[in-house]
Order: sequence, then C-alpha cells, then structure tokens
Amino acid sequence: MIYAIKARYIKERMEEFYQKLTDGTIQNQKPDGQEIVNSMKRAKITKPEMIQWSEMCFCSPPLKHERETVYNHFLTDIETEIVDNYIEFDGKLFFDFLETQFRK
Repeated sequence: MIYAIKARYIKERMEEFYQKLTDGTIQNQKPDGQEIVNSMKRAKITKPEMIQWSEMCFCSPPLKHERETVYNHFLTDIETEIVDNYIEFDGKLFFDFLETQFRK
C-alpha cells in the first residue's frame, strides 16, 4: 500500500538523521531501508518543522517497522492515510534542507 504521511521532525535530531540517511546505515536496513531513504528524498517541508511525503509500506499497522527502526527516533506526530499513488507535495525538499544544514 502507498501512504501519504505527515510528521513533525525533531530539530535536535536532524544532524544524526542526515548522517544515517547518507552513510548507508538506513539504506542497508532490510527490508525497507532504501524506501525510507527514497521517501525522505521526496519529503517536503510543508509547514515549520512539518514534513509530508508518500511511501510504500506493507506493515500492519502502517509504517510499523519503519517507525520502530528509524522514524520514532527522528519524527513525532506521525499521521498516515492510504492513497492510490505517490503524491508530490508542495514545499521545500526536506533533503535539500538537511544537506544545507549538515553536509560537511
């Protein structure tokens, strides 16, 4: 299933999140690491400290594994909604924001 997701990011944890998104830590996680990285590259900042993206997930409840292993460490107030296809949200790319802040 594909979900539209909205979450608030934890500002104080974003440097660590960016590092794990770019150093292979998350990408190498099975079975969903690559989808998490791809999802964060699609995510848009739609309000201050709020991001939205769409993601494929087969867990029940939605994003169960992703939350346990990654998202709950870096995001709060996660809301999901089933959608028919990936959605392009309006806003600044979250990944560009992370790169601007934390790329070394």
